[in-house]
Amino acid sequence: MSQSLQFFSPSSNVTLFNPKQNQALFTTSTRRFHVTTTTTTAKQRFVAIRASASSSSDPKVVLTTHNGTPEAEPHVAESQPVSSDSSSIDVDAVTEAELKENGFRSTRRTKLVCTIGPASCGSEQLEALAVGGMNVARINMCHGTREWHRRVIARVRKLNEEKGYAVAIMMDTEGSEIHMDDLGGAPSAKAEDGEIWTFSVRAFDAALPERTINVNYDGFAEDVRVGDELLVDGGMVRFEVIEKIGPDVKCRCTDPGLLLPRANLTFWRDGSLVRERNAMLPTISSKDWLDIDFGIAEGVDFIAISFVKSAEVINHLKSYIAARSHDSDIAVIAKIESIDSLNNLEEIIRASDGAMVARGDMGAQIPLEQVPSAQQRIVQVCRQLNKPVIVASQLLESMIEYPTPTRAEVADVSEAVRQRADALMLSGESAMGHFPDKALTVLRSVSLRIEKWWREEKRHEAMELPDIGSSFADSISQEICSSAAKMANNLEVDALFVYTKTGRMASLLSRCRPDCPIFAFTMTTSVRRRLNLQWGLIPFRLSFSDDMESNLNKTFFLLKARGMIKSGDLVIAVSDVLQSIQVMNVP
Repeated sequence: MSQSLQFFSPSSNVTLFNPKQNQALFTTSTRRFHVTTTTTTAKQRFVAIRASASSSSDPKVVLTTHNGTPEAEPHVAESQPVSSDSSSIDVDAVTEAELKENGFRSTRRTKLVCTIGPASCGSEQLEALAVGGMNVARINMCHGTREWHRRVIARVRKLNEEKGYAVAIMMDTEGSEIHMDDLGGAPSAKAEDGEIWTFSVRAFDAALPERTINVNYDGFAEDVRVGDELLVDGGMVRFEVIEKIGPDVKCRCTDPGLLLPRANLTFWRDGSLVRERNAMLPTISSKDWLDIDFGIAEGVDFIAISFVKSAEVINHLKSYIAARSHDSDIAVIAKIESIDSLNNLEEIIRASDGAMVARGDMGAQIPLEQVPSAQQRIVQVCRQLNKPVIVASQLLESMIEYPTPTRAEVADVSEAVRQRADALMLSGESAMGHFPDKALTVLRSVSLRIEKWWREEKRHEAMELPDIGSSFADSISQEICSSAAKMANNLEVDALFVYTKTGRMASLLSRCRPDCPIFAFTMTTSVRRRLNLQWGLIPFRLSFSDDMESNLNKTFFLLKARGMIKSGDLVIAVSDVLQSIQVMNVP
């Protein structure tokens, strides 16, 4: 059987047809579609692709192939020799092992991000996380020195190079919101109910007095009032302001808890968040700019910006990165964690390369009961605009101290997976917790189970995916990916193959959330690592040409040599090199 989809533009077109049959055309004002079905006794599939200018009546054959039977010999137009070196294709070692052991359907679609801290910064701990399924390592510039972060980056890169992993690196800026300073070198401090603590903006030459915390904002003592409620780290600890003495603010602990270095501070008055001063602070502080320079120099894959208020700051940062590093491929992630970011959500998402649902700080700025609906809205907008989204903060908070999560935490993780978020993130659980490996195992096992349940129940959600193409060619790519994903679900194919130079076509396929995994082949290491954040994508580094038949033959040979596919597997292939859809069995 041969099925084809045809697109016409004013200047050129790509035509898929069966040369042995007459073509049945359906014509609209902007596109033409034709489907030709041919069945032979050998049950072969025959597809020919022609590309022509609109003025030409004799288009040139670009690709011709027979598929479906071992005895059918393909004819390749100007094909390149197939390399016999199976090492010329790169894929994450953990994913390769999963594919070999359990097959296509076993692969996890939801990606996992781990924050690296004292509990996970060693080479052995990092490798354990990589083996456990970590796709992205996050370094938080709120903590540690740049030299410490440089060593972590070097260890991750070394693991990738020597052990065959493909872990990407995300640098998270501190932001300029009001927060505590370090706790005099202590990793944490416990605030008990009724205790009196001092929050001060003064500089201390000696060690901090007992129960004293420095605040980074000089106007803190002027802005707070007696009776205000002070929330630490999104409400993990609460204080009531009882007295102001010059630069010192005396507070009584009303909700005890653990104080962590550089935790964010918010204060409420008469039931409302006091945010006038926060709104005046810059999104990117002077320290953040130095950290961004550091991230550019170290070649991180993502930079996450805290407390984004508008699209303007994202555009400004992108321009800065482009000016500082012409060859840079760094993606900018907007952290949605404030009222301003929620009010300007769509414009921020459009400007960014992805978003993070930072629920901890968000829960300190909006009523707690609104956080779930805000999360769902952010995930939906990101999906519609084709931007990866990370659900973060307190997913498995109890596992900082305990080896097993609460059942409510498992339900929370399950809901994020059901919402089809691209990635889940561990924060304190992996950075400073006692059980980082076990926390990651919980995320992985819950993700796999919910994804499997979704496929078994055939829960293909009817989310409206608007046209986001900036040009007619982009719209064609979007239509091709949407059609390929629907075909993959209906035909129950084993995998989708996409050949992409920029990652755009792979991203469009991920947006459709097909049942099968997506093998994304790209030629650059940076694009490969960046695709590691997106739902359902298994990124490969592979050199390929404009000849799709040659690319497919080479890919089949290399993957079969590695034991990752076998003869008879059904795949659908698309490409941004040649806009087309091909359905075939692996020979």
